[in-house]
Amino acid sequence: MKTLTSLVLLCLLCAGNAWSAEKPKVIFFDVNETLLDLNAMRTSVSDALGERDDLMSLWFSTMLHHSLVDNTTRRFHTFGEIGVASLLMVAQTNNIELTEAQARKAIVTPLRSLPPHPDVKTGLKQLRKAGYRLISLTNSSNKGVQTQFENAGMIDLFDARYSVEDIKRYKPDLRTYEWALEKAGVSADEAMLVAAHGWDIAGAKAAGWQAAFIKRPGKVVYPLAIEPDYQVNTLTELVDKLAAQ
Repeated sequence: MKTLTSLVLLCLLCAGNAWSAEKPKVIFFDVNETLLDLNAMRTSVSDALGERDDLMSLWFSTMLHHSLVDNTTRRFHTFGEIGVASLLMVAQTNNIELTEAQARKAIVTPLRSLPPHPDVKTGLKQLRKAGYRLISLTNSSNKGVQTQFENAGMIDLFDARYSVEDIKRYKPDLRTYEWALEKAGVSADEAMLVAAHGWDIAGAKAAGWQAAFIKRPGKVVYPLAIEPDYQVNTLTELVDKLAAQ
């Protein structure tokens, strides 16, 4: 009996490894760092922080942290507002003099003119040609992401742009992913999120989506979350994996 049980379990495991998800109908994309290169902001943020290049990551993580504070306390400020407040906080904790006007200048204008990563436009065009609906799903504001895409020459590569500004719940709140599904008219198993952030992948997988983690420099998956369906170095690599499915 023990041998038979072991054989059954082995067969189930083998079947699970052979199983692959159905191709999604809609591919949602995170924007900042996933599609657009945030390193372009490094100079302006570093200059605002007394040329402390090492504080760039701390600023971005502080911004993400306090977007979740807004979620928990049922308040909402735009990502730009949180970004400015977070830069002021980082400056204060590091004894750097910085005014609100200086913080805003260091963030808002550069954030809206970020260049795409080299693989992005080619990958998006290939996905559109393959028949996928492409929708951005970002913590940035509606106006912000529209300006970003216009400046990056990507405005025509998406079928729609969704911003958490409309639901006032920052990712990775599960309600944000559920809202995006309802708005797009698809079920969770018909959706995929592409993101360079482990926390965003964690949210999408917890919401029942497929997910592809794109390994931008310095980014790793959250090891305690549900694993993404794909881990790729570039968007074009994801195109190839989906085509081979």
